[in-house]
Amino acid sequence: MPYTRKALLSVMGALEAATGVVLMAVPALLVELLLGVPPGTTAGLIASRIASAALLALGVACWLARHDADCPAARGLVAGMLIYNVVVAAILFLAWTHFGLSGVALWPAVLAHVGLAGWCIHSQWKGI
Repeated sequence: MPYTRKALLSVMGALEAATGVVLMAVPALLVELLLGVPPGTTAGLIASRIASAALLALGVACWLARHDADCPAARGLVAGMLIYNVVVAAILFLAWTHFGLSGVALWPAVLAHVGLAGWCIHSQWKGI
């Protein structure tokens, strides 16, 4: 798959929407895969489901924007997703370094977010 903005938006759309659906359906499982511990309270489950709605919304926005990837709104969406990916990678890294939290999906998730952030930067700088 070429590294175009359309491809980037397609990949981010599919990944974030799928993650949002899984997090909404089985939040304890996904949190445990990422952090090695389930969300311990009802509030943690509710917060996970709220986050799942945001992920689903981001995924749908990226997926729909892929059809007009060169418009200013799509460039703005990629800029927002750059911030999202950098912050998520940092939060997961800090969860490991400061709290010792680590599940089997932690490092694949960190690497995926770092990779997507790099792709966002490439897309914005190259204007593709």
